[in-house]
Amino acid sequence: MVRLTRIYTKSGDKGATSLGDGSRVPKQSLRVEAYGTVDEANAVIGLVRLHTGGEPSDAMLARIQNDLFDLGADLCTPPAPEEAPGAALRVTASQVERLETEIDAMNAELAPLNSFILPGGTPASAYLHMARTVTRRAERLICALAQEENVGPQAIAYANRLSDHLFVMARWLNAKGSADVLWIPGGNR
Repeated sequence: MVRLTRIYTKSGDKGATSLGDGSRVPKQSLRVEAYGTVDEANAVIGLVRLHTGGEPSDAMLARIQNDLFDLGADLCTPPAPEEAPGAALRVTASQVERLETEIDAMNAELAPLNSFILPGGTPASAYLHMARTVTRRAERLICALAQEENVGPQAIAYANRLSDHLFVMARWLNAKGSADVLWIPGGNR
């Protein structure tokens, strides 16, 4: 368990921060950008949860928020060469599979899409679209990081599946898609 006795340490006052393995990097490093953006997505999901009304979606989102801390820990700790399983907290295939199961269950209740969806509808759905776009940004940063450094093997898959999950949940919370706001191509010409 994590125990924080002091919130400020002053160790970052000169623009560097510590990673999970103890190494120091600039605060603008790609790894810090990636896990910082995961944290941002988590904060937006916290806003979504204010509008879910205790629906089954709230339980899914609570699990996702915990998973996002796992993802942040995964990204914060560069994989060591020949790292032993369990040596560091890593996102697992089962976490990705759980998202897929939930996506399939929600999507089974939705009509097929005939247009792109505009962010909106219910407050929860609007915030889910915001969380989805922040998650996509996190995914792009994780992919860029993976081009330069080692990244846990499930980190990209989790971010990719999560954005799909948030999109489907946004439709699901829009009265199972009937309250979706559809894009009308060229509708304002």
